[in-house]
Amino acid sequence: QVQFVESGGGLVQPGGSLRLSCACSGVFGPNYVAGWYRQRPGNSRELVASLTIGGGTNYASFVAGRFTISINDDRNRVYLQMNALGPEDTAVYYCNSPKPEGGYFANWGQGTQVTVSS
Repeated sequence: QVQFVESGGGLVQPGGSLRLSCACSGVFGPNYVAGWYRQRPGNSRELVASLTIGGGTNYASFVAGRFTISINDDRNRVYLQMNALGPEDTAVYYCNSPKPEGGYFANWGQGTQVTVSS
């Protein structure tokens, strides 16, 4: 089964930036979707951004142009560049790949903690 390992989180001041990285044990094939998700304290996990291999990108409304999802040329590492971070972005961030029929290709990993605080 494919696995994802997230990294790049940390403590950042409001207005700051972070670049998250997700290493995939396999390779994203054509039309597969790579997604970044987050779980804020006391909330359920939610989609942040997704990228379809050979297709486009999709962002949650709360991103409001601040984040950019991308993938490397080898299609085995996915990034999330986050700018203009605010305290509301404090969460554990995860990556995964959703199946067309529902569910995900991987079990959820440990994620990477992002804390935005002064």
